[in-house]
Amino acid sequence: MLNLFHHPGELNARYDQGVLDPNCHVGTDKFHDGIGSLDLLRALRTSRQRRRPLSLNVQLPSNLRPALCSPRGISCQHGDIEHYLQRLLHEIDLVGCHLGTGQRVEQFHLGGATPIVAHLKRLMRQLRERFNFLGHEYGEYSVEVDLHHTDWSTMGVLRDLGFNHVSIGIPDIDANSNMLLACYQNPAPIHSLIDAARTFGYRSINVDLGYGHAWQTPESFAQKLATLIELEPDRLLVFDYSRPPQRYRSMAGDTVRAPCSQNDKSTMRQSCFEQLIGADYRYIGLGQFVRPDDDLAIAQERGRLRRTYEGFTRHGYCDHIGFGLGAISQIDDLYTQNTHDLERYCQQLDMDQLPTLRGLRCEAGIQIRQLVMARLARDLELDIHAVETRHGLVFRQYFSSIWPALEQLSCDGLIELSYRFICILEAGKPQVAAICNLFEQNLCGAGHEAPSEWIDHDDFS
Repeated sequence: MLNLFHHPGELNARYDQGVLDPNCHVGTDKFHDGIGSLDLLRALRTSRQRRRPLSLNVQLPSNLRPALCSPRGISCQHGDIEHYLQRLLHEIDLVGCHLGTGQRVEQFHLGGATPIVAHLKRLMRQLRERFNFLGHEYGEYSVEVDLHHTDWSTMGVLRDLGFNHVSIGIPDIDANSNMLLACYQNPAPIHSLIDAARTFGYRSINVDLGYGHAWQTPESFAQKLATLIELEPDRLLVFDYSRPPQRYRSMAGDTVRAPCSQNDKSTMRQSCFEQLIGADYRYIGLGQFVRPDDDLAIAQERGRLRRTYEGFTRHGYCDHIGFGLGAISQIDDLYTQNTHDLERYCQQLDMDQLPTLRGLRCEAGIQIRQLVMARLARDLELDIHAVETRHGLVFRQYFSSIWPALEQLSCDGLIELSYRFICILEAGKPQVAAICNLFEQNLCGAGHEAPSEWIDHDDFS
């Protein structure tokens, strides 16, 4: 069978980090400071002229603390949440005035720390004043919450504010705290939040679950997974602790924690597929398992599933606007990212300037490569003829350096390959990311260095 990795000894590590890595879609390592706020402003003007629908993303850092007051002009270097919130609201104003009121917000995501109710209401009031949000049952408005800072009351407030999708994070265990493994296995807290979400009428419930730390064993992880399956969330995002989703990176960066062995990690990973597929969940790629009747599963069946830096979505055709520290915006082929430095973020906004730090404008070679990888990762198949028609190329010649590898994958029964289609078969689904990564290798005719991570683009019709 074809070895998808350069070094055989790395197979398990790369396998675990790739297939269940929810972050491998954003090539931020290629972002550069040649892209700035003026590029973003021009893109916003184009978005307004075309009246494109919007997808908004707001990031709330988890390491900021409350303060007594938040006058503008006070430094943010002490990390006060009120100071940050004031600058965040100002950023929303600066961006909002360059977009049209007729541009509907089809998708909204609030990530990071669970805000206190007063801050949350203030934030949502400002957003609704600036942007055209749809009714509760029409837009797709999601929020991240954690077990430590969320209760039934908060879940009710979030629903009243228009959120209809919720993602629940299971916190990591800190070896220096009193949190024992028994707490990790205790289903009561997450059961309570899922009950609250069901009661308040959320359309979908996602649970994040990490694996790969030394305190975990294959048995404890399998038990935790079985407990979650009994609670019947609509979606589960399973990730390797060595490559956590963005919202967990600030916590992971505080303490270096020992990993479990590669054998244990591989066993845990295999448990995900065996237990979740056995419980009638569908694997749609990159660590995301969903119920067959979930919106994402239906979108994948209809060829409408998209992948952005926020994850899988049905709204990939929207212009994506990010607010807050490190937030990413995507309009057509332009990507921009805000600064991660809190002090600089505040200073820029105090001068009525957008905090854009860097970005990327995708060239044709990158777009072709990303389109192919995105299509395979999302829909598990690729219409080769559509790619050739759209970009005026001969697929087998353009990807001649990896065509023999694709033929070998076909012989191994992992994919179905012809001159018209590539289809990932059932046996190849656990290796979706590794198969996609073949297209990052040196490409004949591409003329561009392949990025270590990939960015999703609007797909062909």
